[in-house]
Amino acid sequence: MAHCVVDEAEAILDKEYPVLDKGFVRLVDYMGGDERVVQSARVSYGEGTKTYREDAALIDYLLRNRHTSPFEQLVLTFHVKLPIFVARQWIRHRTARLNEISGRYSVLKDDFYMPAPEDLAWQSADNKQGRLDTAVERTEAEAIRAGLDAAQKQAYKDYSCLVDKGLARELARINLPLSVYTEWYWQIDLHNLFHFLELRLDPHAQKEIRLYAEVLFIMAKKVAPRCCASFEEHILGGVRFSKNEFAELQRRLKSLSSSLSGKALERFEQKLTSGKQQ
Repeated sequence: MAHCVVDEAEAILDKEYPVLDKGFVRLVDYMGGDERVVQSARVSYGEGTKTYREDAALIDYLLRNRHTSPFEQLVLTFHVKLPIFVARQWIRHRTARLNEISGRYSVLKDDFYMPAPEDLAWQSADNKQGRLDTAVERTEAEAIRAGLDAAQKQAYKDYSCLVDKGLARELARINLPLSVYTEWYWQIDLHNLFHFLELRLDPHAQKEIRLYAEVLFIMAKKVAPRCCASFEEHILGGVRFSKNEFAELQRRLKSLSSSLSGKALERFEQKLTSGKQQ
C-alpha cells in the first residue's frame, strides 16, 4: 500500500481547536484515509482500480454489515487538553493508546475549568446522571461561579505552598479538584473512534465531553470524509429495532396494507423510511 496523504488533514495538523474555556484538541498525526480502508478491504487491488462511487459503496457496505477490521487500519493521534472530570469519562473507552501528563514529575498548571453561566443547571429529578435543560437563574449562577473560583484558587495556592516546601509532587497534588486541566496524547483507530463518537455525540452524554466529541468528529472528517459520511448515515442517523419492536412494526404495516390503497401505503412507507434516517 502506498503512503496515504490527505490534503485536508495535512492543512489542520497541529492546529488547536479550542474546547471549553481553556481546553483544546490538536490532530498530531494520522495514518491512512478513505483509500486505506478500501485498499485493506480489497487487499489485492491497487490504488485507482475502482471509482469514487464504488469506493463509497464499499465503505457503506462494510459499515452497515459491521466488517470493522478495514476501519481499524486508519489511525489518528490527538493531543487533548481537558478537565480531569472529562478525562475520567473519556478513559472508560479502553480501546485506545494514551500518554498523560504526570503530576508526579511535573508541576501542574493553574488551569481550572469554569462553566459558563448558561451551562449551570440544577440536578434533573428523573435523570440521576444529568442536569435540567433550563439554566440556573443568572444571579444564582454568578454566585456559584464565584464560589467555584474561590475554591479553585485556594486549592492551587495550597498545592503551590506544599510544592515550594519540598513535599513530593505526587502528594502535593492530592487535594486538587476535578476541574483542573490535564493533557494527553490519544491514539485510536477509526473503528473505535466511531464507537466513541456514537456514545459521546449522543444528546444524553454530558455536554462537556460532547463538545470534545464534536471537535474530534470535525477532524476525522478531514482525514476520512467518505467513512465519516457513511458513519453519519448509518450509525448516527440510523435506528435499531429489537426483535419484538420489529415484529410489532411488521404487524402494523400488514394491518395498514389491508386498509390503505397502494399509493397511500407507498407514501406511508416513504415517511417511515424518512423518519428512520433522521
